[in-house]
Amino acid sequence: MRSQKLASTLKVPSTHVAMLLFGIVVASWGGTWVVIKVIVAEVPPLWAIAIRNGAAAVGLALLLMVTGRFIVPRRGDWPIVLVTSLCHMTVFVVLMTIGLKYVPVGRSIMVGYTTPLWVAPAAWLFLKEPMPARRIIGVIIGLIGTCMLFKPGAFDWHNHNAVMGNGLLLLSALFWSASILYTRVHRWVSTPLQLVPWQALISAIVLTILASAFEGTPHFAPSVKLISAFGYCSIVGVAIAYWAMTIVNSSLPATTTSLGVLATPIVGMAISAFLLGEKIDTGLLVSAAMIIFGIALGTTAGTRSHLASTRPLTAEAKQ
Repeated sequence: MRSQKLASTLKVPSTHVAMLLFGIVVASWGGTWVVIKVIVAEVPPLWAIAIRNGAAAVGLALLLMVTGRFIVPRRGDWPIVLVTSLCHMTVFVVLMTIGLKYVPVGRSIMVGYTTPLWVAPAAWLFLKEPMPARRIIGVIIGLIGTCMLFKPGAFDWHNHNAVMGNGLLLLSALFWSASILYTRVHRWVSTPLQLVPWQALISAIVLTILASAFEGTPHFAPSVKLISAFGYCSIVGVAIAYWAMTIVNSSLPATTTSLGVLATPIVGMAISAFLLGEKIDTGLLVSAAMIIFGIALGTTAGTRSHLASTRPLTAEAKQ
């Protein structure tokens, strides 16, 4: 296949280099949640993601051109381009971004990271994927951890903004799940990385139209802080991270990447506590531990090929 030929031309780095790149990816994705929180404090959500995705499309397209891997999607590429662009890069990211306006970063990350807990039973129901006992136990543990986030003592059900924000974050996880499910059955023509700039471009166009209709002309001061935040989210968090993750996926075992990427929410929670002064209470830590452990338990159940398709953050490029 064309994707296999392209992949074979990549120079596989040493394990040490791959691990370093993997650490950079995890740190950049963990930091992205914090940076988006900073951005939406000044920029309307739809405009924020439209600008980020537009810049990411340009940045990654230039990177692929420099490396000789830029392509125009072929006919067989367009279904995954459209599904990922609309379900993941548009709906998921917009709902997540709006949710971040009302919910602390640490909690937002954990709610967003419940995605694999919805993918597993949905894949069993719709794709007839096996559900071994270990995966079922993992899903149950993760869902119990999720429920603990919303128990009366840990969540103010009378705070309408908090209820709405958390609801949007849960809904975003479901849209991400739908995107992952389609990724499982798609027959790849071009490599996932080659399609990301087109997915980001389509998302940016759709979001620009929606932002113009619902948020009007954006009014914000292009400060150094804001420009740096957009640069981080688009260039570091998308373009460089996706490129690096492609190298990591070709160099490290699926189990390593599947489990290692679970460090992302931990990094995000730590950064939010350090930079934003967010409080991380015992309840959140217990819930986070249960969710991450449940996902890890479910991810390591099954064959290696299944592991490759269930990486929590790499399912689209993937993740």
